[in-house]
Amino acid sequence: MRLIVYTGKGGTGKTVSACSTAIKLAENKYRTLLISSDPAHTLTDAFAMPDLGYEPKEILTNLQALQIDPLMEMNKQYTTILSYMATLFHARGIDETLAYELAMLPGMTQLFSLLKIEEVSCTKRFDAVVLDMAASGEALRYLYFPKLVGSIGRKLTGLVGMFSGFARIFQPLSRLPTPSQNVLQNELELLARLDNLNMIMMNQDITSIRLVTNPDTFSIENAKRAFMSASLYGINVDLAIINKIMPTGSSDLYYAEWADFQRVKIEEAKANFYPLPVKEVKLYGTELRGIEMLRENGQLMFENQDPADVLFRGNAFHFAKENSLLRMTVKVPFTEKDDFDVERHSDKLTIKVKTRVGYMVNTVPLPAATMGMKLAKAKLQGDELTVLFEQIV
Repeated sequence: MRLIVYTGKGGTGKTVSACSTAIKLAENKYRTLLISSDPAHTLTDAFAMPDLGYEPKEILTNLQALQIDPLMEMNKQYTTILSYMATLFHARGIDETLAYELAMLPGMTQLFSLLKIEEVSCTKRFDAVVLDMAASGEALRYLYFPKLVGSIGRKLTGLVGMFSGFARIFQPLSRLPTPSQNVLQNELELLARLDNLNMIMMNQDITSIRLVTNPDTFSIENAKRAFMSASLYGINVDLAIINKIMPTGSSDLYYAEWADFQRVKIEEAKANFYPLPVKEVKLYGTELRGIEMLRENGQLMFENQDPADVLFRGNAFHFAKENSLLRMTVKVPFTEKDDFDVERHSDKLTIKVKTRVGYMVNTVPLPAATMGMKLAKAKLQGDELTVLFEQIV
């Protein structure tokens, strides 16, 4: 099963890109499922169909769509675990209603939305799944979350099982409820599903993230952060889409200046997303809504290309720890003959390159691991820039 995940800042056209891709896949005869985890129920607006809900509904031949309700998913399958966690909080004197709210840990709704992918994969009913992720700068953390939770959770579950007998002996003293057999069984099932989800997410033959942005500073910066995070987590990114590009050549000075500004931003984006392929999509003269317009948009995005193809493989960013040093390797769109400067500004690395037509600036977001470290050395070989960071003494 091919999984394509669209992510980006809210308002960039992420949902219409996902819908257009799903229509194109269906017309290429892939049995396709389109999933949205956005609580705003954007699929309903995009397809102009009011009754899209939690169960898959046929949109076209070979295309079904559903809107995930993560709370329903959690209550349907893991109410035992949630109830136990709420009971623990309640036993510490927290109001029962508030205890249930606290049991919904940060990221839980996104995590259970992703578990729908694992469920769909097991059914083998679909050839391709397109996921429209909720707009969030932290969304990619939840794609890596299954690996983290799975590895830690198994150890904790093993400890709970080992000491559950002792816990029952000391329960009257601790006043904390011990986990029942049902809770432990539910935990094991959840961890098994997280393992499966992790294998899906990390398999570059199956899963690709596609970044959606507009030709403006804010959405490009958001997409760049997502690009770096995905590389850090080992999830493949195979495409960047720049939406809402205004036509050039307008006789109106206001629109002409905006179009010129966007062209500068597009060139910056191509440098910053290197070596990803970048697709440019025009700004439509009307609201992009309904199956026919989404189909037209899909044709503009992919033309004769198969959207199910893996459009790029590789890591634009690579990080390695070497004793007290952190080595970062980043792909850059220039050769070793160019003059360049590298500077660090807070959580960003600015690469300034001298070309025949002036300077080009590439700004790279830095991971949290570089906090407390300083830039030590930079070396360029081919299209790879290696930067060393060392601990501040």
